[in-house]
Amino acid sequence: MTEQRPSPAAFNQQVIEEFRTNGGKVGGMFAGAPLVLLTTTGARSGRARTNPVVYARDGARVLVFASNAGGPRHPDWYRNLIADPRVTVEIGTEDGGVETYAATAVPADGEERDRLYQAQCERDPAFSAYQAGTTRVIPVVALNRLDLSDPERNRALGAFLLRVHGELRGELATLRQDVDDYLARSAEPHGPVRAEPSLGRQLATHCLTFCNALHSHHISEDSAFTDFEKHFPGLAPAIAQLREEHRTVATVLAGIETLLETLASRSAAGETEALRTELARLADDLEAHFDHEERHLLPTLTGHDGSADA
Repeated sequence: MTEQRPSPAAFNQQVIEEFRTNGGKVGGMFAGAPLVLLTTTGARSGRARTNPVVYARDGARVLVFASNAGGPRHPDWYRNLIADPRVTVEIGTEDGGVETYAATAVPADGEERDRLYQAQCERDPAFSAYQAGTTRVIPVVALNRLDLSDPERNRALGAFLLRVHGELRGELATLRQDVDDYLARSAEPHGPVRAEPSLGRQLATHCLTFCNALHSHHISEDSAFTDFEKHFPGLAPAIAQLREEHRTVATVLAGIETLLETLASRSAAGETEALRTELARLADDLEAHFDHEERHLLPTLTGHDGSADA
């Protein structure tokens, strides 16, 4: 009997689990290869996507190469980081652990790209074969770790945090209003919702998009917290609480996604009422979390509490 090979997604997951269990080391076809786990945000789905990729160091930077084994298209993770350059890096450490940190992905251009790719070909001749096997120019991407030593960048980071919080607050308010409208229409004796199950699917899609955006935002924050603790030790207690709040929100999101599976398949007033309850719970948890984050992180980043900008 022919042995069934795992799907690409299943194989990736096996490598990811082995990497995290063994301090960044894996066996099989990647044995001895320098790997990082790169988490990006799906350009279409908005979901967090993690991929093992080969890396090389270039000073303080980590370089990754969108070779796709010489395939004709760029790998999905590259298209994702072009849409959103905020990424999470997991890398093995000398003491056998795995370090996780936030980074910004910056593709190299022109002569710099050529120089960096040539150096990688000299380290690993397989990359020469990859480039020879495709007509596309294989991108080289520098992963620049979050830098909290520059006050100007910190102020920009604080402004970005406030903007994201504002967008998520607004999106959640809109979503809760959509659920209220859906329930009001479904209560009508011959309302459009009863005759239009696709409205339930549309509501589920809207809700899932929001959940994915919030989940990805918190993954990005979690990866940045390590550097916050290193640069600002006094924030450690607050960051410990923020991490716990992320876990609380993640539990609520998991419950919401379970409800959405039913709502996407049929117009179900019962599930929609439960969804309204869970969204109210999420709104309470999220507002407390945002308030805590803004009270503790913003003074460090911007020198004020951000109340005038919120």
